[in-house]
Amino acid sequence: MNIQETKLKGCFILEPRKFEDERGYFFESFNEKTFNDLTGTNTHFVQDNQSYSTKGVIRGLHAQAGAHAQAKLVRVLKGEVIDVAVDARPDSPTFGQHVAVHLSAENNKQLFVPRGFLHGFSVLSEEAVFFYKCDNFYNKESEQGILYNSPELNINVTN
Repeated sequence: MNIQETKLKGCFILEPRKFEDERGYFFESFNEKTFNDLTGTNTHFVQDNQSYSTKGVIRGLHAQAGAHAQAKLVRVLKGEVIDVAVDARPDSPTFGQHVAVHLSAENNKQLFVPRGFLHGFSVLSEEAVFFYKCDNFYNKESEQGILYNSPELNINVTN
């Protein structure tokens, strides 16, 4: 697995090693030990979620607050999206900054979004199936968010 830390501390882009032959392909999409060794974290995922959206849909920016904060490992099973992570940790040197990553079923890239980040995506393809692993259980009362088009963030979700 190839891993690259983004400009935001603790936020990583992961690319699995894909093995292809005439029958198709195989790749390991997640291995807890490898993931923790490469990221230097001690992340244990407890919940998987999947969503379906159509072209032009924007989901986010949202997060879980306090004791219900969630780290997420996200990827696209069908289609393509622009995925956005925003550092919402007030004590972070990259507070308010974001990264935007093109995720698709073709490139198999994943984005690790640490706790304390807002997260969202914009669907570029006709349809997208989005999958994410969470390290904490969802709690509706702790949901928080901000508009994706907030001028302070200057996020472009259409490319």
